[in-house]
Order: sequence, then structure tokens, then C-alpha cells
Amino acid sequence: MEDFENEVPQEVKLVVTEEMRSYFYDMSKWARFLSVVGFVISAFLTLGSFGIGAAVTANPGMLNQLGPLGGIGATGITIFYLLLALFFFYPSLLLMRFSAKGKQGVLFGDQENLNDAIAHVKSLFKFWGIITIVLIASYFLLLLAVLAGGGIK
Repeated sequence: MEDFENEVPQEVKLVVTEEMRSYFYDMSKWARFLSVVGFVISAFLTLGSFGIGAAVTANPGMLNQLGPLGGIGATGITIFYLLLALFFFYPSLLLMRFSAKGKQGVLFGDQENLNDAIAHVKSLFKFWGIITIVLIASYFLLLLAVLAGGGIK
């Protein structure tokens, strides 16, 4: 990827208007809300992972009721839910950091905090972009596997 600083003349400066600052401040508040919701979901998934793992260990007959997920066993289910909790935690962490840095940058006119906030949003979009690519590739491979296996009967 090319470096944009080399393409733009040094005289050109971006102007952040009061309207843009207002939008940024509102985005920071919504980002904080969404991050807190993500942290709560992550906490419930973490607690649930240990609860389901313990329940399956105490009653192995539950594995039959869990469908395809039951084939990985109690430890596998716990690990699966912990990974799912991590999947919710990381973007929530990025949103929380964006919220804090963005709010500081807008309220105090701090360019460094504003830059950090934008860097966290960039990381969030990069995370979701990679997840999207992985899902599309997985669906494509699944489709190829179904077609190679003779299709659905």
C-alpha cells in the first residue's frame, strides 16, 4: 500500500469543523455503549463456557442433545465458547479504546488522541475485514466440498 503522505503536498491541511467534532463526540458515546454490550456478552459467554463444560462433564448424556457441537466433548465445548467470547471481546476492546481516545481528542483538541482513536477504528475494520474474508473462503470451500462429495441427496 502506498504512503499517502508522499502523495499529498505539505501545504494541504485538513480542517476539522465543529460539526465534525460533534459527530465524532456522538460516535464516541455510541462506541462506548456498544463496547459495554460486547463486554457483557463476552462475560456471559465466558461464564457459560464453564457452566456448559461442567454440566456436560456431570451428565455425559447431554452431548447427544447438543447436536454437532456435542461431538467435540466437554473440553471442546468450553474452548469453543471461550473462543467465541474472545471473538466478542477484541472488537469491544477496540471500540472502548476508540471511545476514550476520541472523546479526549474532541474535548481537549488533542491531535494525538484523535489519531489514536482513528487507528483503533482502522484496527476494528481490519479485524472485521479479515473475519469476512475467512468466512467467505470457508463458505466457498464448503461449497466445493459439497459439490465434490456428490452434492446434497
